Amino acid sequence: MAIDEVLLETEEKMETAVDYLRKEFRGIRTGRASTGLVEHVKVDYYGSPTDLRQLATISTPDATMIIIKPFDPSSLKDIEKAIYTSGIGITPMTDGKLIRLTVPPLSTERRNQIAGQLKKMAEAARVTVRNARRDGNKEIDRQEKAGEMTEDDARKAKDQVQKLTADYEKKVTDNLDAKTTEIQES
Repeated sequence: MAIDEVLLETEEKMETAVDYLRKEFRGIRTGRASTGLVEHVKVDYYGSPTDLRQLATISTPDATMIIIKPFDPSSLKDIEKAIYTSGIGITPMTDGKLIRLTVPPLSTERRNQIAGQLKKMAEAARVTVRNARRDGNKEIDRQEKAGEMTEDDARKAKDQVQKLTADYEKKVTDNLDAKTTEIQES
């Protein structure tokens, strides 16, 4: 495996960690209505767990309301049940055709709890980025011992892996700061 391949594989692992973190952050309630809050809720639809976004149109007509309109009206009760059990902390209101979710404002205590959750999630993403660095460095060491790359090339490759690590840890921190600010302001 060439140096470029090692770096590319390492960067892909780091990018996956940051993408996963962004996706997880979208599901965190901020006191402002967002479709990301419910679109990944799993609904038991005819025996198979299905994302809510595949079963309904989800919209936010204003900053405090989420409207869910199922494609199949018979799935309304299943969707309502899935929202109850999802743990997002919002009680669905049904009128027979659609579901309304009123997003209540967050208390200061709840904002601080959410900020703590965000920090844990960000730290898990940083650990994943560091594990990708470790794996990349191990592969570089293996290639150096096998005589597939020179000592200078190995040192340069490790420096590039470290630079990638710093860049992706900064992305994690930037995402954390943005989400924390969003929660504290809403």
